[in-house]
Amino acid sequence: MPALKKTALTVTSAALLSTFLVSPASAVGRDTSDDRPKPPSDMSRVGGELLGRPGTQVDLGPDAPVLPKDLTGRSWIVADAESGQVLASHNSHWRLPPASTLKMLFADTLMPALQPKTQEYTVKDEDLAGVGEGSSLVGIKEKLSYTVHDLWLGVFLRSGNDAVHVLSSMYGGVPKTVDAMQAHAEELQALDTKVVSPDGYDAPDQVSSAYDLTLFARSGLQKADFREYCSTAEAQFPGAEKKGKRESFAIQNTNKLLTGAAGVDPYKGIAGVKNGYTTHAGNTFTGVAERDGKVLLVTVMNPSSEEAHAVYKEAASLLDWGFDASGKVTPVGELVPPKSATTGAGSGKGPAAEQGKGEGRNGPAQNAKAAAAGDGSGGVGVALGIAGGALVLLAGAVFLVNRRWPLPDLVRRLPRR
Repeated sequence: MPALKKTALTVTSAALLSTFLVSPASAVGRDTSDDRPKPPSDMSRVGGELLGRPGTQVDLGPDAPVLPKDLTGRSWIVADAESGQVLASHNSHWRLPPASTLKMLFADTLMPALQPKTQEYTVKDEDLAGVGEGSSLVGIKEKLSYTVHDLWLGVFLRSGNDAVHVLSSMYGGVPKTVDAMQAHAEELQALDTKVVSPDGYDAPDQVSSAYDLTLFARSGLQKADFREYCSTAEAQFPGAEKKGKRESFAIQNTNKLLTGAAGVDPYKGIAGVKNGYTTHAGNTFTGVAERDGKVLLVTVMNPSSEEAHAVYKEAASLLDWGFDASGKVTPVGELVPPKSATTGAGSGKGPAAEQGKGEGRNGPAQNAKAAAAGDGSGGVGVALGIAGGALVLLAGAVFLVNRRWPLPDLVRRLPRR
């Protein structure tokens, strides 16, 4: 990697800079008060040496737009969903409580095993015994039956911890689920993540990072069912049985960039993925959006701004920046493929193994990383689909190096309010 140049980021000079910038937190409008927690001085270097450094990492070209100046997230990342290139990041490997964004890992881990999605399960009292106090719930009741499809809608739309625990019971129990999630995180090289509860409920030592959450989203989006559920705006959910007939009620996705809310407009081209909130995590959000054939992933963790819905507004501003900056910045890192990834030469190993050792010698990959994708998805509110015939689904959804991941081709736009 070429020698780095340190240059102060200012409003007047940033647009003219083409050298590498490691901007201080204050340069992009962050809260630098002494009572704010500080990131570790040395973090994981998975994905590139620069991603292990505290502060903002961005390499602006001469025509690149400056980063938004109102960002307060403790950690964030903007990446190309197809190539895996990280366009900019801020403390992206800072290990922080993930809240319900951890449900992306839960879904990516269990979804292939819980098939077909039409199978029904009758909920037992013990299935809901471990749901934490104050959890978000979709409204599952004991002694009633639900399909796997119903339960995944409850996970993604209402972030229902009750649905997570029922699906965990179907998988073999919470401990088995946690172990499987941890193993899958390690396979994805999401080494900042420690799983304690499958639903993201606050638990001692449960952490992830903006980098890892983005890996979970990117892996999950290879699955047609995952794409369907995370992009569904509204659905009907089974309710109580009355007079021998099963009632239903409407549920809406809590992702406000998907559905809109007071002060938040739906983001054009948004297609999921997951939001979260707990007392210790604050607000967290990972989103995927497409514009003019470019697909970006963004994750924002724990903004300090007291503005309502700050996590969505900061994510939207980073997406806007990413689309404007695409092709005008030099990537500062990459989203690595899983350990089991194969290369075009069939080596069976991804290029990130040495990065995971923290030696800091590996810079951004020059070759695009890609993922094998399933067939096009359908269903209510589906926003992401795969162009048919380009790639076949490989066992284990392994990633292919030196080939683009054909994520776009949005099959329908979500209805706008």
